[in-house]
Amino acid sequence: MKTGNQIVQELPWKWGVQGKIFIIGGLGYMFDAWDVALNGFLTPLLAKHFELSVGEKGLIATANLIGMAVGAVAWGTIADRMGRKKAFSLTLLIFALFSVLGALSPSYEVFLLFRFLAGVGLGGCIPVDYALVGEFSPSRLRGKILSAMDVWWPIGATFCGVAATLLEPVQGNWRWMLAVMIMPALLLFWVRRGIPESPMYLAKAGREAEAREIIDDLVARTGTPAEPYVITAPPEETGGPRGLRAALYQLRLVWSFSPRITSVAWTLFVTVMTVYYVALSWMPTILKEEGYTDAAAFAKTTLMTGVGIVGVLLSAWLVEVVGRKWVIGVSAPVSAAALVAFAASLNLQTTALVWLGVFGFMIQVTIPVLYAYVAELYPTQIRASGFGWASSASRVVSGFIPFIFGTLLWPALGLTWTFAVLGGVTVVVVLWMAAGAPETKGRELDHVTEPAPKPGEEPDPVPVRA
Repeated sequence: MKTGNQIVQELPWKWGVQGKIFIIGGLGYMFDAWDVALNGFLTPLLAKHFELSVGEKGLIATANLIGMAVGAVAWGTIADRMGRKKAFSLTLLIFALFSVLGALSPSYEVFLLFRFLAGVGLGGCIPVDYALVGEFSPSRLRGKILSAMDVWWPIGATFCGVAATLLEPVQGNWRWMLAVMIMPALLLFWVRRGIPESPMYLAKAGREAEAREIIDDLVARTGTPAEPYVITAPPEETGGPRGLRAALYQLRLVWSFSPRITSVAWTLFVTVMTVYYVALSWMPTILKEEGYTDAAAFAKTTLMTGVGIVGVLLSAWLVEVVGRKWVIGVSAPVSAAALVAFAASLNLQTTALVWLGVFGFMIQVTIPVLYAYVAELYPTQIRASGFGWASSASRVVSGFIPFIFGTLLWPALGLTWTFAVLGGVTVVVVLWMAAGAPETKGRELDHVTEPAPKPGEEPDPVPVRA
């Protein structure tokens, strides 16, 4: 007899059922992109308004990304221990509140504090959204769906660029850039209340009646013939830690599950996202150094994010054709090489902009598949935490990198060699992925780390060692 999880993962895809969750989850992800991209547009404007040094400019992105790192861990843990739905709604509410306060900041120091706190709220969107959308997705389409989730990122970053470019001539422009995304975020918070809890989470939490109610509703709404199924009883719990101890406990579970897989997830996340965040956070400033006006620099950066929409669509097709590892292994080094070529050809404006477009396209082939891949590597009990800790590690490292980039790497090595070093690290990391982690294409969630079962065999449960 099938399990409830298998029933959910074998349902046909319907836009009115799973598609609704995909869209609402994706819109939250869009705000994550908008907020991260905003750091690059705010940097030159705040530098002028508050008369900032190079190091202080770097802290604008750092404060926000470190807040997101804290949020990724905190909300991933909440999602695994208290439910996806609660975390799904509250992340945006906290983000909107502190974005309002950030727009009213009277000083640079207060601004940094509110950007950090807004990041804490928004940092939970990615791990929670990916866990929830992945657990409602049919297994045969899960790679495409999770990769397609990332289309919301370049859309959000492009909306941010368009808004920043239009608001640049307005007095108090940086305050309006923060304020303009608050109302849509609050509206989305209201809409998110109608999303059901993940039945996979409910089953693992021992809430069988609630899990059955949601599964039966999904079966009916997708027009699938009903069939009997079992809800696997969870292991008996003796009561777990709370607060910071809970987060650290989840971290121990993530590493004890598989140190090799977790090291692959963390190094991939850190490397790929560092390359992207450096480019996103500093690109308007780099272009201004080359003589572009604020508006022109903003427009060219928006071009970089806009072509990424096409890259995401390509990744959603490639992920099920060639597999997760091949897409990441090829596109990540190519995107890093394009960034090196951009820096080396800055004196040739047209050529440099072509390479900037190539980078924006290729990095958005990599990131969607990276997110789908890492979300699939962990079992349900620690999926949001596993993703959240990997995301958090990348936010911490890439959070400090904009500061280090502006004060140390760029002045000491120059732009081309700095990007070349990041590219070399990328090559090393994808080679470790090739050796250290399994391909997840076509595998059932919770069983991707096992040898593929023979036809007709049912995979054994995957234990998560405490």
